[in-house]
Amino acid sequence: MERIAITEEATKILEQLKTKHGDLIFHQSGGCCDGSAPMLFEKGDMYLDESDILLGTLNGVNFYMNQDQFAYWKHTHLTVDITEGRGASFSLEIPLGLRFLIHSRLLTEEENTALNK
Repeated sequence: MERIAITEEATKILEQLKTKHGDLIFHQSGGCCDGSAPMLFEKGDMYLDESDILLGTLNGVNFYMNQDQFAYWKHTHLTVDITEGRGASFSLEIPLGLRFLIHSRLLTEEENTALNK
């Protein structure tokens, strides 16, 4: 069972950005200036520490979230999608006139039991 998935359209953009920038990571922004959005960075451009949790890997790209934010989201399944529009962030898709976003749903009982032991 997985906590996170990615749409086909978002996968196409992710692959395009991997080709251009090399190794990447996603980090789920906790709000403030960017709202709450998945942000894509070149690996090494985002400082991660022991408070960041690896939620999964999407097409070879690790997806992290801070543990404090995870406490609110741990009962949800997240799907990364892409939409037109310019986000207010430093995420790599922004120059394309696109932005990643998250769709969420509550975990089923079975998923919740397996993922939140």
